[in-house]
Amino acid sequence: MEERLQKILARAGISSRRRAEEYIRQGRIAVNGRTVTELGTKADPAADRITFDGKPIAAEEKIYILLNKPTGYVTTLSDPQGRPKVTDLLVDVPQRLFPVGRLDYDTEGALLLTNDGALGNRIIHPSCEVNKTYVATVAGRPEEAQIRQLEKGIILDGQKTWPARIRILAAKKNETTVELVIHEGKKRQVRRMLAAIGHPVKALKRTAYGGLKLENLPIGSYRHLTLKDLKKIFSGKIPFTFKKIPD
Repeated sequence: MEERLQKILARAGISSRRRAEEYIRQGRIAVNGRTVTELGTKADPAADRITFDGKPIAAEEKIYILLNKPTGYVTTLSDPQGRPKVTDLLVDVPQRLFPVGRLDYDTEGALLLTNDGALGNRIIHPSCEVNKTYVATVAGRPEEAQIRQLEKGIILDGQKTWPARIRILAAKKNETTVELVIHEGKKRQVRRMLAAIGHPVKALKRTAYGGLKLENLPIGSYRHLTLKDLKKIFSGKIPFTFKKIPD
């Protein structure tokens, strides 16, 4: 995740942001071996080699958190409407984290937050096919033929969705609880898929990223993830190297 160089330098303890701007103007900062003198320059501290007077700056500690997001929070780092943000819930985490993917304002459940751009990109990139599991309460009861539609894929935004896995968990007279597993991340995708077959969502919760489940994590609470946890996301095999993560 790219950020302005002066912000990266300040967070690494090199200097204040204002002093960092002076260092940039003086040509004392380089990114991947190229001297930088423009203040608007951005870099990714997780992927780029940033040096100060020829010495690499210390890499920021990578943080991985699983949050059980309540409804009524946005998954953006700022909100023009002034609504609560998921980062407001991270009361004792000084690092600046970002959400991995989105979870709607009116949706609750599993949300990963990190400062590791490489991990975030791997999880949301379709090529890694990281499954996300949702439990939805919908109006009415979907028929078998409608479920088969979703399992085969339906058209959203002019494109066919990837096949989904669906099973009915409970059924009442006027509503049904279903579990749905997808690895895509289109905007409000689960809600739109279920609405497309005539069964609008009344409540929605994400319960897992891959094999990493919420389990008994209370709503509004979070926990730091270990290497073992991260492996669960990728079915036991992480497709790149992590450093300094506790087992």
